[in-house]
Amino acid sequence: MSQESPPMTSHRPYLLRALYEWIADNGMTPHLLVDAARPAVQVPVHAVKDGKIVLNIAERAVSHLEMGNDAIRFSARFGGVSYPVSVPVQAVLAIYARETGQGMALPDDVHAAGDDGDLDSDMENNEEGVTTTLSAVPSNPSPEGDDDGPQSPTPSPRRGGHLRIVK
Repeated sequence: MSQESPPMTSHRPYLLRALYEWIADNGMTPHLLVDAARPAVQVPVHAVKDGKIVLNIAERAVSHLEMGNDAIRFSARFGGVSYPVSVPVQAVLAIYARETGQGMALPDDVHAAGDDGDLDSDMENNEEGVTTTLSAVPSNPSPEGDDDGPQSPTPSPRRGGHLRIVK
């Protein structure tokens, strides 16, 4: 890709909203797993365990739920006391249905490390030292065929059934 493409916004808030709707539409209870140690996370400290908190964000459990592009905000009761909750989207580790566990652990956002949208600098800032290489898929099909590996020989024709009807 020789042309500079404009930076894209984070995909995390869109994934969160879509999965929230999917879980709620199926009559399940959406829960968020949040890294409470991240900056700007506002949750009751007494509900945090091992630096994480699980938040029930079902419509019946919270009031004034706002799932914005930067943060998720709502009021919820913890031990019978109402607290305002604000969670930056970057602090959400997963969203899942309490009843089935189905949902998604959210991937790290590519642009979370830098504000300039430069993928190369984001990869260099990676703390674990893991280098990720992304490349575009060519739009022209390969003349050699697909990448499914070696093709197996043509399967032999099926024989007739070996069972017979006895009257």
